[in-house]
Amino acid sequence: MKVRGPAVMRSIVIAGVRYRPLMATLSTHVLDTASGRPAKGVAVALEKDGAVIARGVTDADGRIAQLANSLEPGRYRLVFELDSSKFFRRVALDVEIGSESKYHVPLLVTPFAVTSYRGS
Repeated sequence: MKVRGPAVMRSIVIAGVRYRPLMATLSTHVLDTASGRPAKGVAVALEKDGAVIARGVTDADGRIAQLANSLEPGRYRLVFELDSSKFFRRVALDVEIGSESKYHVPLLVTPFAVTSYRGS
């Protein structure tokens, strides 16, 4: 087996056949922790190198089950457009997609703070 690439597997060669690694998916969940409810209707965009590659809007449960699929390893920007009547109107997170197949990024929002973490 021959692996190519510095830190991220770009391809693998087995018995002379080149295989690409599994591509990643990205999902998100936005919660309004001040009200204790999901944040429905939040517009979310995924950018790569300044270009929007995926868009979605959170559902009634505050989720976008699959904002993007077939993501190659690299750096992406996840942009949340929040309610314009709140103090935090836009939140942008730079995320690094690696070799795992699934990424989930929740966002917790209040009028006084925003918090994010890598979910499961």
